[in-house]
Amino acid sequence: MGEFRRQLEYKAKKFGCEIIIADHWYPSSKTCSNCGHIQDMPLQKRVSNCDRCSHSINRDLNAAINLLWLASS
Repeated sequence: MGEFRRQLEYKAKKFGCEIIIADHWYPSSKTCSNCGHIQDMPLQKRVSNCDRCSHSINRDLNAAINLLWLASS
C-alpha cells in the first residue's frame, strides 16, 4: 500500500490533482450521511439505519457520501 500511495501522490502532483487521505479510523460507515449521527454498526450489517433520523441507505453508499463530504470540507 505504501508504494501505491507513493505512486498516486506522484501522479497527482504531475497532473495537478489533490489527494485527500481519510484517517484509518474515520467512521465513514458508522456516520449517518443525512444527519451526522455516529452509531456502532457491525461489519456484517449491510444497510445503515440511523437511530436519530431513521435514514436508511446501503452501508457502502453511505460511506462514499461521507468520504465525499470529507473531501469537500
